[in-house]
Amino acid sequence: MKAEESVDSVKSTSSNVPVPGGPKSAIRRRNNQDRQAQSANQRPTSTRSAGAGGSSSTMLKLYTDEAQGLRVDPIVVMVMSLGFVFSVVALHVIAKISNKIIG
Repeated sequence: MKAEESVDSVKSTSSNVPVPGGPKSAIRRRNNQDRQAQSANQRPTSTRSAGAGGSSSTMLKLYTDEAQGLRVDPIVVMVMSLGFVFSVVALHVIAKISNKIIG
C-alpha cells in the first residue's frame, strides 16, 4: 500500500511542476515562426531581384534614368582602362630603354 501511495504522491507533485516545452515554449515557437515568416516576406526571393546580392534600391538605380551623377557608357570605361594599362606598360618599356642607353 505504501508503494502505491508514494507513486500517487509523485504523480500529484509532478503535475504541479511545469513540463519542459510547455505552453510558454509553444508561444515562443509560434512567435519565432511568425517573425521568420515576416522577414522571409520582406527579403527578395532571388539575387536578380535583390540587385545581385546587394541592396535593391541602390543596385537597380545604377541602370535606370533615376541615377544621379556622371553617366558613362561601359564601352568608354573599357577603352579608358585599356588605355591606362597600355600607358603603364609603355612607361615601363621607356624606363628600361632609357636605363640601358644612359646607364
